[in-house]
Amino acid sequence: MKHNIYNQFVQKKHANKKSFAVLIDPDKVDNASIEQLVGLATEANVDYFFVGGSLVISTHLDDCIRQIKTSCNIPVVLFPGSPSQVSRYADALLYLSLISGRNPELLIGQHVVSVPFVKKSGLEIIPTGYMVIDGGAPTTVSYISNATPIPSDKADISMCTAMAGEMLGMKLIYMDAGSGAKKPITERMIEKVAQNIEIPLIIGGGITNAEKAYLNCKAGADVIVVGNAIEKDPMLIKEISTAVHSISVKV
Repeated sequence: MKHNIYNQFVQKKHANKKSFAVLIDPDKVDNASIEQLVGLATEANVDYFFVGGSLVISTHLDDCIRQIKTSCNIPVVLFPGSPSQVSRYADALLYLSLISGRNPELLIGQHVVSVPFVKKSGLEIIPTGYMVIDGGAPTTVSYISNATPIPSDKADISMCTAMAGEMLGMKLIYMDAGSGAKKPITERMIEKVAQNIEIPLIIGGGITNAEKAYLNCKAGADVIVVGNAIEKDPMLIKEISTAVHSISVKV
């Protein structure tokens, strides 16, 4: 089994090198916008493209990934919102289990349905504990998941949830306030989680500027994911990438 992308996450964490991932929703891009994003990301030394969304209704997931792969060497990681969001053209798949919710379908049910296709894809599979945090507004992910987000001021709940995910064998923890969140995950919550797990920590949702990305990294995030803000202003890619990569030693 391949472990190339996961090993990158782990090695960078141990070296305290922060990573920046640009999130691309196939429903919201066309060929021209993909080319623009790839160009800006390459110039800004973006570490990863995450591709997927809570509700992908377009049929060009494969085409989207193939266009990225033929235009740059940035790894493409699937961030699926459903079992149908699998493409053999990507480099890895975040196999998400919604550990913050109590919906059995998103804990294990959909995995049982999807596993024959996932296995056949040949992708690097990364078991990921997915945690939805209240971002101050209803989001697509909270609606689709039919799960109550963890309250934004309950850092202890997030900490214990992440620790349980790690003990159950998850290889990554992904904390997400959701696309279009009015308020991002607090540094206090990130710090609490980061100090109590050893696996890499991914943070996304509501990050709209370089300063917030920087503060999240300082708090303990290993990978910063931004999608919605970049859809509105692609030029943010360079600013956020610079901020994330400016943290290279323990402080």
